[in-house]
Amino acid sequence: MEKAIVTGLLAFGMSGKVFHAPFIDAHPGFKFHAVLERNQKTAAAAYPGVKSYDTFESLIADPEIELVIVNTPNFTHADYTRRSLQAGKHVLIEKPFTPTSAEAKELFELAKSVGKQIFIYHNRRWDSDCTSIQKVVESGKLGRLVEVHYRYDRYRKAIGPKIFKEEPQPASGLMYDLGPHLLDQAISLFGKPTSFYKVLGKHRENTKVDDYFMIHLSYPNDLNVFLTSGLLIADPQKAFVLHGSAGSFVKGRSDVQEGQLLAGMKLSNPAFGIEAPEDKGHLTIMDEQGTPHLSLVESEHGNYMGLFEAVYQSLVNDIPYPITEEQILAQLEILEA
Repeated sequence: MEKAIVTGLLAFGMSGKVFHAPFIDAHPGFKFHAVLERNQKTAAAAYPGVKSYDTFESLIADPEIELVIVNTPNFTHADYTRRSLQAGKHVLIEKPFTPTSAEAKELFELAKSVGKQIFIYHNRRWDSDCTSIQKVVESGKLGRLVEVHYRYDRYRKAIGPKIFKEEPQPASGLMYDLGPHLLDQAISLFGKPTSFYKVLGKHRENTKVDDYFMIHLSYPNDLNVFLTSGLLIADPQKAFVLHGSAGSFVKGRSDVQEGQLLAGMKLSNPAFGIEAPEDKGHLTIMDEQGTPHLSLVESEHGNYMGLFEAVYQSLVNDIPYPITEEQILAQLEILEA
């Protein structure tokens, strides 16, 4: 690697421990330099030598830090991104970027004015599910796509302890929690829709925020894409269902990276990111006589490190980051509508 990008992490809770620290520590192009820990100081036990700051202000004042990872509650994202940019740092920020597209535009413009970059952390693009679907679609085997369903089903009846998700404030609720994942996967593959229709619901007892959504995206050539998520789905349905003029592809949500990371698996383990054999996708192709032919499609390897590699290549070699400003703004226009 030409250089190591000195990186500071704004939280060392679940997302910091699972989705960020292991990758910036393992990637030779990054140096895990500092972390914000307001209360318990635990990062140094896992990552000897990492600095622990008590406040956000002290972390961004560190002149060595080049990249700040904003992995804090949703309503803080815009403010921490703005102040990090003003302090002369690049920013990698978790979804949702901001509650509104107007705030996002302001921050993108600020980044350009100070000569820094904003990277949106959409790790699910590097799920084995998402990359497998992309490969099937790009193969052309399904013919002209006519109907696509993406689902993110959970059963969580109780009101969660995270106030920023459960209280009615900017970027709270299921739409802003899981909606960005589904929208990013759809927009990255099919582009910005020509129109959309959205339904929100509140189904759990005493919920103050939406815990169900359905988004219908309309595209040219009569392609309809449906994105659905709910917190009262006891029997999760197939997460990915694609129908085309030549056949169909059906697959469950079965990326293993998060589970493996939570269980303590190292990124160097050869099994990391590899789905179970029984989770292969089902591809059904119709022949000229109308006879269906079923085949199983082995999944691609899940690879969240691909996101960090993309950040590195953008900063060091000026290679465009695959999650673009236009895609993020299209996503936010739907979320805020």
